[in-house]
Amino acid sequence: MLDAGTCCSDFNRFLDRGAIAFLCLMLLTLMTTGCATTAIPEPEPVFSIPAGPGPAQMLRTEIQSWLGTPHRMGGLSRRGIDCSGLVVVLYGDLFDMRLPRTTTALMRKGRRVEARSLTAGDLVFFKPATKFHHVGIYLGHGEFAHASTSYGVMLSRMDDDFWRQCYLTSRRVLPVD
Repeated sequence: MLDAGTCCSDFNRFLDRGAIAFLCLMLLTLMTTGCATTAIPEPEPVFSIPAGPGPAQMLRTEIQSWLGTPHRMGGLSRRGIDCSGLVVVLYGDLFDMRLPRTTTALMRKGRRVEARSLTAGDLVFFKPATKFHHVGIYLGHGEFAHASTSYGVMLSRMDDDFWRQCYLTSRRVLPVD
């Protein structure tokens, strides 16, 4: 059985034989080898947005399949949908965005946009005299999509007398480059 004195004397003999120099040399080698093999960091890859349809085309394509869907207050399906429901469903499906369910709450999202600065994907709000607030999706070139109580999902023009007179405000909820 080894006692502490024997163990320590064996260790001291090991150190006496130049082990300290060897250990220092190994430690130095490991340290410098680690530095020498450190790779120069690669530049981060530059990601670009893949070519393809922008929001205007995506919205127009999707809305085509919704045209004629009947209006149903509180509806969220092709069996029936209301104006804010159309916004919530399309922006969720196309842009993976969770938007509030009511027109009033939608008027608080994003940032205000002047009518002359509208771009495709902006939300346009109206206050018809006999109805609650109404929301549509601007598609560009003076056109917007919405769920009309009379005709269901349809396209209308911003410069139509009725819509021009009850236009309220616009909000931008999609990022613009």
